[in-house]
Amino acid sequence: MDRKTKFLLNVLLVVGLFFLLYLAKHYLNSYMVRIITLGGVYIVLAVSYNLVNGITGQFSLGPNAFMAVGAYTASLLTLSVAAKQQMFFIEPLIWPFNSIQIHFFPATLLGGVAGGITAYLVGVPSFRLRGDYLAIVTLGFGEIVRVIANNVIPLTNGALGLKDIPNYTNIYWAWGWAVFTFFFIRRLTDSSYGRAFKAIREDEIAAEAMGISPFKHKMLSFVISGFFAGVGGALLAHLITTISPVLFSFFITFNLLIIIVLGGLGSSTGAAIAAVLFAVISELLRAIESPMNLGFIHIPGIPGMRMVVFAVLLVVFMIFWPRGIMGRKELTWDLFFSRKRGGVS
Repeated sequence: MDRKTKFLLNVLLVVGLFFLLYLAKHYLNSYMVRIITLGGVYIVLAVSYNLVNGITGQFSLGPNAFMAVGAYTASLLTLSVAAKQQMFFIEPLIWPFNSIQIHFFPATLLGGVAGGITAYLVGVPSFRLRGDYLAIVTLGFGEIVRVIANNVIPLTNGALGLKDIPNYTNIYWAWGWAVFTFFFIRRLTDSSYGRAFKAIREDEIAAEAMGISPFKHKMLSFVISGFFAGVGGALLAHLITTISPVLFSFFITFNLLIIIVLGGLGSSTGAAIAAVLFAVISELLRAIESPMNLGFIHIPGIPGMRMVVFAVLLVVFMIFWPRGIMGRKELTWDLFFSRKRGGVS
């Protein structure tokens, strides 16, 4: 199948997707629309996180840091000057955030840029290490950013966080960014850079012997992932309309790790599918955190129980399906039509 045909099919697929989103927005209740919107945000975060952990094979545990930077940056740029003056009553907000307000789209882009710059600053010392050591260092940087956000009151408002953030993230913004992130990462993965990422994942020493610079390509992967993590943080902040340092703890990284492992490390398609499933199932499992009466037995609500269930499901899934939903495979038009022809014949 030639490129032009694939491009047209992709355009039709995107148009069909947004038509379904239009129907969902106008015919589903606000709660279901919110879950679908959250699924789009999770796709941005999971697909970009999978670029580092799955495609490049670097065990990073720090996406919460880049999300936090992107969320705070975008929120401070979209909040009105009057709202910021009222919110920062302990210590005044620093310049230039105390005197500017811009539109959501450029604020989201700047949140992504801030996330990418943070990823670069974290990656320079971190990628001198490998494996478990890299995971520990990136985990530490994630906690450092959270602690800074908790204490730099003139910039983040400390533990009070930011409230009354404009609710700009709707179903179209979330899924628009999700579609862009997915196709951008897929094109990058299919390029020469993507092949270099995969070579580093399989054997870093052999890749270096073939002329690939591991540090350069790992940094590129990490910075791109940080950019989209910053964008995802900005989208999340303008969806829930309030953020604080507690939101960006390791808990959110754990959620993303569940998603990419269930989807299949190395598969952007699997990450996207698992992201939507995670958004839906996590909301369905809220019921087990509520008090329940089973005849003569009363079960009190246990906060956090749904994550226990997720952990158990993850263990079971890894035992019986260790490669995840997609493994390292991607859904492509060639694969779709070859299977269709095979089924017909």
